[in-house]
Amino acid sequence: MSAKDDIVIIGAAETDQLGKLPHLSTLSLHLEGARNALADAGMTPADIDGIATVQTPGPVSIAHALGVEATWLDGTGVGGTSFLFHVRHAAAAIRAGLAGTVLITHGESGRSRVDAPGWGRSPQSLNGQFEAPYGVFGPPTAFTLTALRYMKDTGTTLEQLAEVAVAQRRWANKNPRALMQDLVTVDDVLNSKMIAWPFTLLMCCLVTDGGGSLVVTTREKAEARGYDKPLVHLLGAGEAADSPMVSQMPDLTSFGAFKRSSAAAFAEAGITHSDVDHLMIYDAFAHVPIYGLEDAGFVGRGEAGAFVAEGNTSPGGKLPMNTNGGGMSYTHTGMYGMFAIQEAVRQVRGEAAAQVEGVERSVVMGNGGMFMAGATLVLGKSPR
Repeated sequence: MSAKDDIVIIGAAETDQLGKLPHLSTLSLHLEGARNALADAGMTPADIDGIATVQTPGPVSIAHALGVEATWLDGTGVGGTSFLFHVRHAAAAIRAGLAGTVLITHGESGRSRVDAPGWGRSPQSLNGQFEAPYGVFGPPTAFTLTALRYMKDTGTTLEQLAEVAVAQRRWANKNPRALMQDLVTVDDVLNSKMIAWPFTLLMCCLVTDGGGSLVVTTREKAEARGYDKPLVHLLGAGEAADSPMVSQMPDLTSFGAFKRSSAAAFAEAGITHSDVDHLMIYDAFAHVPIYGLEDAGFVGRGEAGAFVAEGNTSPGGKLPMNTNGGGMSYTHTGMYGMFAIQEAVRQVRGEAAAQVEGVERSVVMGNGGMFMAGATLVLGKSPR
């Protein structure tokens, strides 16, 4: 790939507010984030020829609402990691000449449920037949299966699980947009309301409304527009699938899609773990970042709990992680991946609320469903 074809994120923005927004529909959240990202890029809908989003409301509806005459569409929907997939797919489309500039949108009324899809699963579905009858229905009960098995096999303690929530609240305390900013202790986490063993309330993600969007194009196009912010380059990307249901995972204690997607992204970017300055790992529940740290190879088997407890991912640590506060303290609309990318972009640009000094490369890892699909992006200030 020649230098002029380097893929960059030129626009990145969230909705004006996050939290409880009952006055905004799902579509409105998409459009507000999209308009903010276009403004950040100094573009209008006329500059966009590609749209990527999940199928609620879908790329056709987004294109129509914005007045975009799209020649390339992507409606990939694999849960909260979908937006990482979209970035990779947009890059491939741009390199293939199928699109010039792609807008990726997300909007979700996760708390207010305005025009949101239903939660139910039919009795004929795989989940309805093989998980729901045994009490496994929805994220809190499904994710417990993996967390409990992992803790048993590795010796990871409840206190170490709580340390993940404590570390991320330290970052949220520095972020005025985070919904939960007050510092907490391990005891606070363990003594909060029990949701589904072993998860207490503070080990679980928030439930919010909100959205965000990205504008992806080539460095050549961005420089031709005289863009005055640091360009965020896509250095590497990977995607993978594991299983459609948590009960069918090959290994409940490891997420194969994290392993394969991170290996692909690191290889494409030509980096090693020591090259990573900043890390965003999807945190629907406290154990998911622990899986990410181990499956991506940042630490060894069973070492992630102690790694977090020692402060390595907290402010001042050697591997700053989830610096916006994550899904447990910043926001979580149901599909969190867009917000992880947004924070990585802010860190690379040097404009984050809790800015880490000297971020040249940021890695984003996304989980979709209950360890259903995974993706990894390597973002950086300069091309390879």
